[in-house]
Amino acid sequence: MITRILPAGEPDSIAAAVQVLRTGGLVAFPTDTVYGLGALVQDPQAIEQLYRVKGREAEKAIPVLLSDPGELSQVALEAGALALRLARRFWPGALTLVVPKHPALPEILSPYPTVGVRMPDHPEALALLRAAGPLAATSANRSGAKSPRTAQAVLDQLGGRIALILDGGRTPGGQPSSVVDCTGSEPQILRLGPVTRDQILEVLQK
Repeated sequence: MITRILPAGEPDSIAAAVQVLRTGGLVAFPTDTVYGLGALVQDPQAIEQLYRVKGREAEKAIPVLLSDPGELSQVALEAGALALRLARRFWPGALTLVVPKHPALPEILSPYPTVGVRMPDHPEALALLRAAGPLAATSANRSGAKSPRTAQAVLDQLGGRIALILDGGRTPGGQPSSVVDCTGSEPQILRLGPVTRDQILEVLQK
């Protein structure tokens, strides 16, 4: 497979990426944290390919990226008041919320009754998500390797394994998102990243 690289900011590039996704392919693209690797969220074969390309263990769920908080109902059975408060405060941004998984989602997306969701704060990522719809997406690297911040770093790890990389330059973040589990009666901070514990607790205590 030849991996193409196209400029992320061009409408023709977004259209080409959507075409790749709709034919079951994978696309790497910049986000506000690191480069992501995405597949259509309703395409189980493409999600399986995502696991295979990354060498990702099957018990590790794939998060979902959204272009708008209103899309939560498409991927979450019931987001709940806590998740909605955090989404209103931190989306778009580097906070992933773990919510009950919608039964319509492919089983391969997550072996658990939950799914992680996020709205990235990056114009090219949002343009792709608006055009393609929600994406199953994780960092565009081989499992265990460093998360890439440039298109070249993606190519170095995944060249010949994926169809397309959207080059948006160096990502502004570089640190994976913070993660909060919103499925229980009390929130659980599973990973700290750009959104700090104090920022999360400030919202939760209001």
